[in-house]
Amino acid sequence: MHISGHFGFLGILSISLMHISWLGHTTIKIQAKPADKDITIIIDPYKTTNGINPRSLTPQIALFTHGEKNSITLSGNPFVLSSPGEIDTQGVLISAINGNDEKHIVVRVDVENMSIGHLGLTNVQPDERQLDILSGVDILCIPVGHPDSYDATAAVKAVNTIEPRVVIPIAFQSDNDPNAKPVDVFLKEIGAKTDVPEKKVILKKSSLPQEETEVIVLAKDV
Repeated sequence: MHISGHFGFLGILSISLMHISWLGHTTIKIQAKPADKDITIIIDPYKTTNGINPRSLTPQIALFTHGEKNSITLSGNPFVLSSPGEIDTQGVLISAINGNDEKHIVVRVDVENMSIGHLGLTNVQPDERQLDILSGVDILCIPVGHPDSYDATAAVKAVNTIEPRVVIPIAFQSDNDPNAKPVDVFLKEIGAKTDVPEKKVILKKSSLPQEETEVIVLAKDV
């Protein structure tokens, strides 16, 4: 597997774009426009004890990998999923399967002709059931650094198993997780270069890497 590093870029505006931001801990914000309608998807909108959390969020879709307890306030009556299942809503296909315990799920989102997998906060390698929905996703959000997440070696093993085109590390050291290891530990293990991260990446299907796995580190956007 060839690895390249990237730290947030702004793509050329066209159809089939996915905007991705990291809000700290395992929280990911996805913005897309399926069927000419702006859609915001929030994965893991959890309040953390430390650091700054958004006061409220207004997604059309909210996905929880560890139940809905301790959620950030969600306005606007979004569609919420926190249990296994598959549903197509608002032009977004959502697949969720049991994770490493009964309170944990792994999710996959398909929108704008791209797929994004989110492992939640876990340190367990994906099993065959989870790989059924995760294998070959375009983008993988993987927890690194947090005491309850993968260490660098285990994270690289999971990436090699899932084989995404793009890897976005989450749950590394920030004001929300001050005791987590910095993302540099994972970057060194996977062989990606260090650069200055930006707060948003804009991806389109045609620009996704074909021959290598790209690591994109995002700065916390809160």
